[in-house]
Amino acid sequence: MSYQVLARKWRPQRFDEVVGQQPVTRTLRNAIASGRIAHAFVFAGPRGCGKTTTARILAKALNCVAGPAAEPCGVCDACVEIAQGRDIDVLEIDAASHTGIDNIREVVIAGLAITPVRDRYKVFIIDEVHQLSPQSFNALLKSIEEPPPHVVFMMATTELHKIPDTILSRSQVFEFRTITPKAIAAQLRTIADAERIDASDAALALIARAADGSMRDAQSALDQVMAFAGERIGVDEVSAVLGLVGRDLLFELIEAVVAEDAASGFAVADRAVEAGHDLRLVVRELSRLVRDLMVVTVDPARAGEGDLAEGERERLQELGSRFSREDLMRAFDLLASAEQEIRAAWQPRYHFEMMLLRWMHLRKLVPLTELMEQLKSQTPTPKSQSGSMTRSAAAPTPAAPIAPTRTPPVAPTSASPVAPARTAPIAPSEGTLKDRFLAEVRAGKGFFYNTVVAQAQRIDVADDGITFTFLPTHRALREQFEQTRPWLESTAERVAGRRIAVLGEMRELGAAEEEGHRRVGERAAACADLVLVVGERARPLYEAAVAAGTAETRFFNAPADAVPILRDELKAGDYVLVKASRAVALETVVDALVAP
Repeated sequence: MSYQVLARKWRPQRFDEVVGQQPVTRTLRNAIASGRIAHAFVFAGPRGCGKTTTARILAKALNCVAGPAAEPCGVCDACVEIAQGRDIDVLEIDAASHTGIDNIREVVIAGLAITPVRDRYKVFIIDEVHQLSPQSFNALLKSIEEPPPHVVFMMATTELHKIPDTILSRSQVFEFRTITPKAIAAQLRTIADAERIDASDAALALIARAADGSMRDAQSALDQVMAFAGERIGVDEVSAVLGLVGRDLLFELIEAVVAEDAASGFAVADRAVEAGHDLRLVVRELSRLVRDLMVVTVDPARAGEGDLAEGERERLQELGSRFSREDLMRAFDLLASAEQEIRAAWQPRYHFEMMLLRWMHLRKLVPLTELMEQLKSQTPTPKSQSGSMTRSAAAPTPAAPIAPTRTPPVAPTSASPVAPARTAPIAPSEGTLKDRFLAEVRAGKGFFYNTVVAQAQRIDVADDGITFTFLPTHRALREQFEQTRPWLESTAERVAGRRIAVLGEMRELGAAEEEGHRRVGERAAACADLVLVVGERARPLYEAAVAAGTAETRFFNAPADAVPILRDELKAGDYVLVKASRAVALETVVDALVAP
């Protein structure tokens, strides 16, 4: 006997064997049991979900010698012949090859008056019925509305919207759903065990996921892999035959992003290219994995649901704990854009590698609202799920004699605005009083150091005092400084071993600095799509950017006014925010918002 493919060999023969369509099969069984059998049915749904199979089972249930029965016996002549497609009273018509009205007249309409030869009902199963011509549908209207009592119509379609409403209104419509990957994998496991195939759960899950809700596609893919691998099937065999991307490779890519290890990410990308994977497919599967990470982040109880394989749950939960929801949403948008870029790229590999680098960089961003709240509360920024805040405030102007601000802040020792003074002074160490004082401020209040101290125009140290000089545009920083001044004085006293006053003052801009503002405004307008100018003292800068006329320019009195604009419109690295006498790109927009 010739070989029979799995999709035909394992075709359901009873309503209970139809996978994933319980609402449909239950309704049909109840209708048969109660004698409420309609004269026309429309089965609509995606490919491979059981439409034609259900029509055949319904035909067997109506014509079984023990019926009409909710469950056909499967052994009588009618059941056997209908299952094999050779019953003379059950006609299966392919609408794609019988589209014309002449075909419908000859095959359907002419045979309506002829009673069944043996069976109880004459059944017409019209597959892909949406491909019939409008004239054919019109010819069927009267026949479907009032057929002879021994005739039942069953129509299957993948495009319900193409069937005229006049046909749908005369029929009972059943919409089939796509089958979940979990249900497909369970059925594949049943088939593999029956066929004595040693297949791993991960391999079957990969096939089920690639089937996209179609049981027939999954069975055909399993048949193909079995021909290649024999009696042992693993993820590598499935990937090699079907060209699918294994989840292990995807996990390694995301782990490289989490570790910000560009070298490892490029190495995994090399493996994907050498394996012949379509990089668009890799990006698409990464999007699916990011969605899975979001699911376990939002609701950890759903880690065992959906299309997650058994071995992936713990790995997903561990990776999900290292991402914030904002990280995952930004990553999903990035991957969606990258897929479109790779589609039209001359060198897809280059775009894929740059996408990995951009993803690593996006994880360093801190939400603007979170930063503004930290500024208001003076609470040091904690290490977030997406990684520590590695980007500190932008460096001050060259005139400020303070330590570079790119040094990562040391973990804070106190969350209160004013920490209690220590009883013993700090022992003198190498370096000047200024260096030791700034180091102690950075260690005690890292966030305050990066957002306020680093923005000072000058820091002058004398024997009896330390003076911080701020620009007029830094009034908000000056207020924050005054609130923290008692703590600064106690810190200075501990460092120096004597009482030292800590003062703050404002300094007006000179003509040279105003001219610098104008130059920065012109440069910002030349390199950006959108320029946001914050602070009245930056008015010359705003006027210069407007005069340049190459970018949209907006002016705000305070950072809080600009935050909604940034949150709604800042979605790419092409925008520039201008504050005081410097311009910063998206990478450092957080730093630029901390002062007016």
